[in-house]
Amino acid sequence: MKAKQTAFDFDFSEEQINPAEKKLTPPSINNIIQEEPIDIDLIAKPTSKVQSEPRKSVRGRMKLSDMAAGVELIDIPDDEALFSRRYYSIGAVTEMFKVNHSLIRFWENEFDILKPKKNGKGDRLFRPEDIKNLKLIYSLLRERKFTIEGAKEFLKKNKNADKKFESIEALKNLKSFLHELKSGL
Repeated sequence: MKAKQTAFDFDFSEEQINPAEKKLTPPSINNIIQEEPIDIDLIAKPTSKVQSEPRKSVRGRMKLSDMAAGVELIDIPDDEALFSRRYYSIGAVTEMFKVNHSLIRFWENEFDILKPKKNGKGDRLFRPEDIKNLKLIYSLLRERKFTIEGAKEFLKKNKNADKKFESIEALKNLKSFLHELKSGL
């Protein structure tokens, strides 16, 4: 099969173009296909750049102010509801903590107290105790602004850190209940 060669001839004489419009502009593909003359007035002229707000980056480290704002967003059920199931998938855990899967996997590698079970496929199954430990790690890193190494050291030195954390959480819940009661009076 022979290849066909198509030639286009763009003959613009000086009479057809105004002197102010002598800029060479490429013809649009539709005009080439339809073989119609180009109307230079219809070609879009570049507009001045409008300064828009800078796009928020989704990469890199999160700001401390954003971390503090995200602490109130975690949605972990109370103990009775938490212990009603034996295992939670990593997707359910990330929904509770509002973080990425990769962060939970990273914390699993970094902290020895996290030991989720893995099924035959390799999916992580978190027990309620693991979720409690994740909540402790989350509070150390996000609320109290510990570094990873500082949180590891804190957990090594304070063997009863989880019990202390539970008592602090209970006191916070009591405080919020009292504030609600006071506002209702």
